[in-house]
Amino acid sequence: MMTLNPYLTFNGNCEEAFGFYKKVFKKEFAHISKFKDMPPSKEFPVAEADKEKIMHVSIQFDHGLSLMGSDASDTFGGGFKEGNNVTVSINVDKPEEAKRMYTELSDQGRIIVPYDKTFWGAYYGLFFDRFGIQWMVNCELEEHKDFEKKANK
Repeated sequence: MMTLNPYLTFNGNCEEAFGFYKKVFKKEFAHISKFKDMPPSKEFPVAEADKEKIMHVSIQFDHGLSLMGSDASDTFGGGFKEGNNVTVSINVDKPEEAKRMYTELSDQGRIIVPYDKTFWGAYYGLFFDRFGIQWMVNCELEEHKDFEKKANK
């Protein structure tokens, strides 16, 4: 199964915005984490000023739809630019399908985060396509899905 969801980027006020959305939609966060929660990485060091910013937050709706967001970071995709702060997030079940979509959509585009295995148990890549649209492709790994199911019991 594949889902397409809006991913919103904020200029340091993601937590405030999603608190507002949570209230309006009468939903709880499915997930929320800050940049400080990431494992240390030489490739993607988190600036001290970014540590309290939101790395990822999501609110789930019916039919697999999610509203997701994060604060802008120079380390991960560059700074905030109003009007260009919505990304299309593709979530795919099969790694080979995710890799195909990443490869084809990013062809002649600009890679921000290369498609690779992540610390959150998925394959992931972030890029602009040749038309200037920002995309992220995510494929949760089966072993992570099994772990999540056991943890939520």
